[in-house]
Amino acid sequence: MIERLPRGVRVLLAAALGTSLTLAAGCGSTDDGSSGSSSKGGKTLFVFAAASLTETFTSLGKTFESSHPGVKVKFNFGGSSALAQQITQGAPADIFAAASPATMKTVTDAKDAAGAPTTFVRNRLEIAVPPSNPGKVKTLKDLTNPKLKVVECAPEVPCGAAALKALAAAKLKVKPVSQEQDVKAALTKVQLNEADAALVYRTDVKSAGGKVTGIDFPEAAQAINDYPIATLTHAPQPALAKEFVQLVLSGQGKSVLEQAGFESP
Repeated sequence: MIERLPRGVRVLLAAALGTSLTLAAGCGSTDDGSSGSSSKGGKTLFVFAAASLTETFTSLGKTFESSHPGVKVKFNFGGSSALAQQITQGAPADIFAAASPATMKTVTDAKDAAGAPTTFVRNRLEIAVPPSNPGKVKTLKDLTNPKLKVVECAPEVPCGAAALKALAAAKLKVKPVSQEQDVKAALTKVQLNEADAALVYRTDVKSAGGKVTGIDFPEAAQAINDYPIATLTHAPQPALAKEFVQLVLSGQGKSVLEQAGFESP
């Protein structure tokens, strides 16, 4: 198995298998078709980040590019658990921003983080429903109605773990019709009217605009997720990685994140 191989071999295998495919989930700039850490004579910074950071990090990526001529920031957005696995299996990345300390621990335990991670924001859940709210959902307890099509994130994904924690705090059990691998996939089910409700982050409800309606519930306070960020041990661009993290932690970065609905740690 690939995780049993020496790290150097894993990195080579990841490259040979076309690591660029893992980066196709999203990018903060136009893909010029190049690979590795160079792009048309410049440099490419690879950032692996939780799906719930898509809008904010894409915006910060553009800000970073504008202040670093010749640098391209490319993102791999997805479920934090899957991203952590990719990193520990040798996928080239400069930065990891996770949606929970547990998923970051996978990377730190593998000694793939360069130093201690920093918690930069927090996030909490909301119930997302279609604007017309056909299921008449008002509270977390309403999701126990077997007639409703409820979607959650998979338990190993931070938003799924948070949902289970909130439900446990309320002493409720919900049988979801599907468990998605990241929060954006869960939200999409509601946007497409394939689900009556989904447990997602408040920030994702806000980013969806009028396509969904968010419902607060008190149990969400029992399942707030901390988001850690770290530069990586084998970062192709370690200096740029530190500068990007500094941007995220700066007043400008905090402003972008807070406007999107994230909370200060």
